[in-house]
Amino acid sequence: MDLAELQLETPRLLLRLPRQEDFEAWAAFLADEEATRHLGGLQPRSLAWRGLAAMVGSWQLKGFAMFSVIEKASGQWVGRVGPWQPEGWPGTEVGWSIVRDRWGRGYAPEAAAACIDWAFATLGWSEVIHTIAPDNANSKAVAAKLGSRYMGMGRLPEPHHENPVEIWGQTRGEWQAHKEQAT
Repeated sequence: MDLAELQLETPRLLLRLPRQEDFEAWAAFLADEEATRHLGGLQPRSLAWRGLAAMVGSWQLKGFAMFSVIEKASGQWVGRVGPWQPEGWPGTEVGWSIVRDRWGRGYAPEAAAACIDWAFATLGWSEVIHTIAPDNANSKAVAAKLGSRYMGMGRLPEPHHENPVEIWGQTRGEWQAHKEQAT
């Protein structure tokens, strides 16, 4: 797989590997208290930089990580969505985080669906999960829209281990049935 050329496309979005040029928007996103409420809270620029570098590093080490989400109409970075499984994670996740001024446009499920397709087809995953804070109604709605179901409570690895999360997910077969039902 040629990571330099890898990108996914949806009707309104381009998903590509994170780049240095994404940092200002990435850092601004992580400085938004409401947008980061369910993601571990605000992060100063130094931690935002480490997070971006970790995402780039995961692409190099594992061959997958979250994509930068670029809005086609504006060319702007509007979030990060994609496969994610750092050390100690409770499963093969496809997660999403969209900048607050783009909430309500359906970008999270649009991008996540493309990433789930890619994870099953390219990475060979047999299941995807989504780790969701119990009070995050918006992410639960995205998960349900994707056809995922509540699977039980879980915990993330340190330093987030003290806050339980809901595990939502589905198998490859459930995903295919959901897609067929939707069409």
